[in-house]
Amino acid sequence: MPVKLFLFVFSVLFSTSVFSQKEMIYEPSKEFPFGQYNPSAPTELKDYQDLIGTCKCISESRNPDQTWAKPVNMIWTWKYIMNGTAVQDETLKEDGVHSGSIRQYDKDSLRWNVHYYTTRATVATLPVWNGNKKDGKIVLYKNHTAPNGVEGFFRLTFYDISENGYKWIGEWTDKTETIVFPTWKISCIRED
Repeated sequence: MPVKLFLFVFSVLFSTSVFSQKEMIYEPSKEFPFGQYNPSAPTELKDYQDLIGTCKCISESRNPDQTWAKPVNMIWTWKYIMNGTAVQDETLKEDGVHSGSIRQYDKDSLRWNVHYYTTRATVATLPVWNGNKKDGKIVLYKNHTAPNGVEGFFRLTFYDISENGYKWIGEWTDKTETIVFPTWKISCIRED
């Protein structure tokens, strides 16, 4: 195939398969490094608006003997993705265990679906937490059986959310949420 014909075919295919910047105005850019909320997305996407950006955090989790381990420094970054219709977060920890989530609001079930991934394990199916924002807190649940066989949830809660930062806690709870055992906590201060 002559070079000119190849370049013509390539340019036609490329120009019809790539979106223009005008169509993807809510994606991260120089002006908006963490993207923007897309007004055509569910308004619940704004549940995370105060977390968008980067925070310096301290992460504390339990040792196998249930004592609290030494705190770990962490950077937690949030941004709008998929042209402002979802939220992604990423943690980078000094201990080398990094993680992240894709957060989408389901208009049919009226709840958040949060898909979690980590360098600690590569899995074929990502674990999913579900929940909503209520009384200024974002609360998410995943069914989780305690080591003693009691059925319950692993509950994740974002709270004390402000322009200066936020806090997060991971807790095992029984199904009635009367028994609560915290296993992981994070405190974050706004960096950007």
